Amino acid sequence: MIVERAYAHVSSHDEEAWPWRVPCVRQLLEEGLRFTAPVTFLVGENGSGKSTLVEALAEGFGLDSYGGSHDWKYASHREKSALGERIRFDAARGGRRMVQSFAARKGFFLRAETALDALGREGFDPDGRSHGEGFLEAFRGKFRQAGLYVMDEPEAALSFASCLELVGHMDQLVKAGAQIICATHSPLLTALPGADIVEVGEHGMARVEWADLAIVDHWRRYLADPQAYLRHVID
Repeated sequence: MIVERAYAHVSSHDEEAWPWRVPCVRQLLEEGLRFTAPVTFLVGENGSGKSTLVEALAEGFGLDSYGGSHDWKYASHREKSALGERIRFDAARGGRRMVQSFAARKGFFLRAETALDALGREGFDPDGRSHGEGFLEAFRGKFRQAGLYVMDEPEAALSFASCLELVGHMDQLVKAGAQIICATHSPLLTALPGADIVEVGEHGMARVEWADLAIVDHWRRYLADPQAYLRHVID
């Protein structure tokens, strides 16, 4: 483990303005977010705030909000978000040096929409590969060392089989001493044994068992009877 808690303090802010009105952000300001396992999945509907949260966590660790590694701090020249610039971490025992010293920090922020461009800056040539293969090549070659890896919907470009391979890479990364924080819609990824799952929504943030996740329930019911869902969206 690299970090065991994230928190932010804001002395004055408009509670009705973005991102302070987002329930998970409000809860982060009030309570912080504790990490209890080497892999933490943030799961929720579009608009729930999970991407806002993971981007701010990446920024708080010194990673480029555009996507990229600790070696490419703010290569995109984007300023930190209002939340990201306030994020602080309590280090886990094995991550104190990394949290206290930027020079010792290791990690990567992988966001689906900019991943191939960010990886291209770091020597991975996407030409001749599909989008999904480019993702997996990065995991095979780049994601190997201990550090904090923040991911925003890495499953977006991946098939079922490729998602299974990604789960295997995540497991190997953790065994190398890394920590992963991942926003996802995937019931496949969130089934990784030992992972901590935080469901994000109007309630804020709550820890949930995999079998009790809304996305797991919906996929089960959809695969059992697609028409039960499709009749509401198709004339």
